[in-house]
Amino acid sequence: MPEPVIFHVDVNSAYLSWEAVRRLAQDPDSADIRTFPSVIGGSEELRHGVVLAKSSPAKQFGIRTGEPLAHARRKCPSLKVYPPDHTLYARRSEEFLELLKHYVPEVEACSIDEAFCDMTGTGSLYGDPVAFAHRLKDTIREKLRFTVNIGISRNRLLAKMASDFEKPDRVHTLFPDEIQKKLWPLPVEDLYSVGGSTAKKLHSLGIHTIGELARADRGMLVSAFRSHGDTILNYANGIESAPLTRTAPASKSYGSSLTLPCDVTDPDAAKRVLLSLCETVGARVRAANAHISVVQVQIVDSRFRHSSHQATLPSSTNVTEKIYHSACRLFDECWDRSPIRLLGISAGRATEESYEQYNLFETDRYEKLSRLNAAVDGIRTRYGADAVKRACFVEKPAEKS
Repeated sequence: MPEPVIFHVDVNSAYLSWEAVRRLAQDPDSADIRTFPSVIGGSEELRHGVVLAKSSPAKQFGIRTGEPLAHARRKCPSLKVYPPDHTLYARRSEEFLELLKHYVPEVEACSIDEAFCDMTGTGSLYGDPVAFAHRLKDTIREKLRFTVNIGISRNRLLAKMASDFEKPDRVHTLFPDEIQKKLWPLPVEDLYSVGGSTAKKLHSLGIHTIGELARADRGMLVSAFRSHGDTILNYANGIESAPLTRTAPASKSYGSSLTLPCDVTDPDAAKRVLLSLCETVGARVRAANAHISVVQVQIVDSRFRHSSHQATLPSSTNVTEKIYHSACRLFDECWDRSPIRLLGISAGRATEESYEQYNLFETDRYEKLSRLNAAVDGIRTRYGADAVKRACFVEKPAEKS
């Protein structure tokens, strides 16, 4: 059996790159917005005025993704801001994935601008994987007019970490025998799934680098972070065993998020928002005739610090209530009590077939909830989203974006 070879292909500053490609196609003589300080940003009036993507020159001014546009403008008064166009992004993402599928036997899209490619056993076709990665990167640049980073390793985790090394337009490897040299010197904040609150707690435990985390006591980490402590210890040692999904619906993940009109500090209020988001996500999963087995919660606090936790469910599901119960557990693990500006839910590892870990007391309940969810979906589709409401939303409605 050949050793696994996994690519992680990540579009460099995707939203801004795709906007640049469109503008140059419309006017070849215009300036490339990637060559001067520029960002893609939302609406300040709706509290969506944050940096969604930035050019390399903007990065040199210290501008960061997720920070308020007002802060970015103070750092660079000449900054150019362009509004997001999600229809364009969806079209460019589809072109990106179609090109990958032309060359790669197995492609797994993990977001709109990144994908895993299973290159195992393709040596006789393409030769050295690193050399082929350079050719693939250059082909994307020549045909689609934007650049990517490609990370290469034996599993998805290390390939993703490698693609985050020096940017843009680069190929990096992070094989198991390179972990100590390339991964361990990095700060813990750079490790996948270590958010701001987790990093802060790790620092309080005297753990500042990924190498220090890799050598930490597992019992201590589990005591401090519960199951997430076990996960990040494995990640720091390059251990990630989940295989590429081989069959799934067209949409591989489903998400919904809300930038709150005012910062939230009440956990009950936050969980009402989570329930509203889970209703949206659950309806999208059911509309695709899919079942999901991974749930993730994202929190952005009033200081624009991002944190997220995810969990694998014991059974795949399309039931809103099961997604919500998992989301609440993740929220409790993730939230450090800072005022909340944004909440997000995503559900992934979608399959067309369900599998169930049977529980004598819960199976019948969830089957009934599944039928009830489907009935409510039908009513809302026919008569509008407000035709049926949960009682907790009648006095305190929550709107989704």
